[in-house]
This record gives sequence, structure tokens and C-alpha cells, in this order.
Amino acid sequence: MAARARLLAGDRLPRRRQPRLHLHTHALPAPRRAQDGPRHLAPPGARAPRERPRRPATARQPRRPRLRDDPAARRPAGGGRVKALLENVRPWRHDLGGCLHGCLATLLEHRGVPALPVLGAAWTFRHFPGGVRREEYYYPCADGESLLTALAPHHPVRSVWHEPADAATGWEQVRDAVAAGTPVAVAVDNYHLPFRPAYRDVHSNHLVVVHGYDEERGTVRVLDAVPPAFHGDITLAELTASRDSGNELVHERDMFFTGVHIDNRWLSLELDAAPGDFPALDRAEVARVLALNLAHFAAPPDGDACTGLAGQQAFLEGTVKRLTAGEDIRDELFVAAGAALACTAVHADWLALAGRTLDLPGLVEQARSVERVAHHWSAVRIMAALTRDGGLTPRRLAGRVHALLKDHESALTALDDERAEL
Repeated sequence: MAARARLLAGDRLPRRRQPRLHLHTHALPAPRRAQDGPRHLAPPGARAPRERPRRPATARQPRRPRLRDDPAARRPAGGGRVKALLENVRPWRHDLGGCLHGCLATLLEHRGVPALPVLGAAWTFRHFPGGVRREEYYYPCADGESLLTALAPHHPVRSVWHEPADAATGWEQVRDAVAAGTPVAVAVDNYHLPFRPAYRDVHSNHLVVVHGYDEERGTVRVLDAVPPAFHGDITLAELTASRDSGNELVHERDMFFTGVHIDNRWLSLELDAAPGDFPALDRAEVARVLALNLAHFAAPPDGDACTGLAGQQAFLEGTVKRLTAGEDIRDELFVAAGAALACTAVHADWLALAGRTLDLPGLVEQARSVERVAHHWSAVRIMAALTRDGGLTPRRLAGRVHALLKDHESALTALDDERAEL
């Protein structure tokens, strides 16, 4: 494991963009029900009907009122449009990012806003004790703060979680948004999606983009940039099942992103400035962003939240102490580390882009330093998973935490030097 972690820390990560895919069939062979081996049998009665698990309240996300629209009031006489397909909806992928960055990047670029200068500018650490949710698209948000604002605080962007009353209303809302020319991201359960490897095997929530539909054929156009990647049609019934899923925790392979009802939620993006008014990636912008990030890490923690460099140290060292005491740290550390990993890795690409664009080789060099910190977070995430079988000792985790904090401080010092030269 130590050798693997060292390899992680040494890897270089080029930013990749997936080519636009046009798949008219499912990306995977015809599905078949998986058979659990004897080590993965669910306990007796595990698949019996049960009360749906309640999703933790998402008070940190502003949302629209849960009012059901009158479909007849929105449709023109004659039944309205039964099909729509939005163009210029392209996949965006970062190997150390996830479905959240990928979907938001696709939505931004459809609106004419380059994704990396917005999503990669901020480098932060925030952790709210008790606020981690078992969702692949989790990102730490303060009360009243939108998901996209938390991820891209240096730019005039917001997002809104929509929480429809039921599956029918949820589809009406998504269909009407697409018909109006706006692609959206929808929360789904991979268990019900034929193009995901987890299909009919394990439950896991996920985020995909919807940008077309044909109600006569009963199909929906879906974009998922996360490998194995899919861009094509699935049936409306399949999408509805994945959006209305209870996301049940059935057996021991349902880990990390399970046990939270999907709730037919969908995410829309809001711009508070015209695309042409977003700041250009010039020296002044780089100096502004670096100053904001450095100030964030230098500031003391905010209340009970773990923020900045001091908060990051407190969270990681506290996790080591909890592991030493025999506490279960797996899910919280895995999910929280995933958010920090994605933020750090995408910021490293932002630094590299800024350095190449402005002919600043020092920034390109520091991009590699920040990328190294991202690989430390990747190793921490792997270690979190190892706690399941007792394969991680507190000493090993403490060693990785020490290396991460040391390299993080070194990167901040070097970035401050680069800022002073701008």
C-alpha cells in the first residue's frame, strides 16, 4: 500500500476532455442480474419491502418552493412539444474530479462560460462536522450557500436544487427546462442505469446531464462523462426509476453513496453576469485569485467548522485520533476527502492553464506542487476504504496526513512568492 501511495504522489495528471460521443445503443452489453458470492450475501429479509430511508435535510442548499406546476397551463394548445434535443452539450472530465465537476462544467460551457477558469480558480478546505452526506456529488456548503457558489466562490455563478413533490412532477420540470433550451443535471441511482457498471448490482447515487427527450419514443438523451462514459438515449422509464429510487443499502457492497433517497432532485445553473462579463484570465485575475485563496488558508477556522489550513489540520489529525480510539471513520473521511481531492486537482489544472496562457513558468511549476497535494488526498481516500477490513493502522494514516500537510504548506509558500511577482 505504501508503494502504491508513493506512486500516487508521483503521477502527473494531464487534463483530459472526452470527445463528444454519439451512441445509439447502450454502452454495455445486455445486462444480466449479478449473483452475490457467499461473502456478500445480504442478511435474511434484506430485500424485503422496507420504509424508504429518509434523506438528511439539505438545509445548506437554497431551493425553489415545492409547488407543483399545472402542466396544462404551460403547454400550448395541441399538446405542446413531444421532443427536443439541445446541441452544444459536450462532456467535460477530470480524472481526479467526479460527476459534480463534470456536470457543472458541461452546463457552464453550454451557457458560453469556459469551465476551467471558473471551476478551477478556488482552492479551499472546508469541513462541517455532521454535515457530510452520503452523496457522490457532495461538496461542503455553508448555510444558505448554493452548491456551485461553494465550488466557485470567485465567480458570479449559483446553482439551485429543485425538489419536486413526486416523479411525475420531477419529469415535467426537467422536460420543460430542456424544452426551454436549458440542459440540467439530475440526481440518479446507478443501480437503474443500463450504462453504469453498477447496473442491477449495487446502489450508488450519481449526477448526469439531461439535454433531450422524445416522448413519442419514450426516450431521454443523457450525458455522463464519468467512465465508462455514455452519451445517448435511455428510456424514460429507466431514468424515472433511477431518479425515484430509494437508493437502498442492501448488502455490504453498497458503500459510501448509498442509503439516501434520490428524491427526483435536479440541479439548475444561474449566471449573475453575462458570459462576456466574466473576468479574463490575465495577470490581474491570477493575482486576485491567488490572494483570495492564500487568505482563506491563512484565516483561523470559522466557528465549529474546519476551514483553512488550520481547520484542515484539525480535521485530519482528529480523524487519526478517532481511528486510534476505534471509531468508524470510513464514510466521512472517504466523502470529505473526495471533495478536497477534486478541488485541489482542478485548481492544479487552473494554475497550469494560467501559467501557459500568460507565459509564467513559475505557475506551471507550482501546478505540479498542488497536483502532488491532490495525490495525497487520493491516497487518504484509499486509506479510508481500507478501514473496512481493518487494513489501516493509525500510524500509516498519520504518516500520510503529515506528508499532505507539509506539501500543502510548501505549495502555499511558493504560490505566495509567485503572487508577489505578478
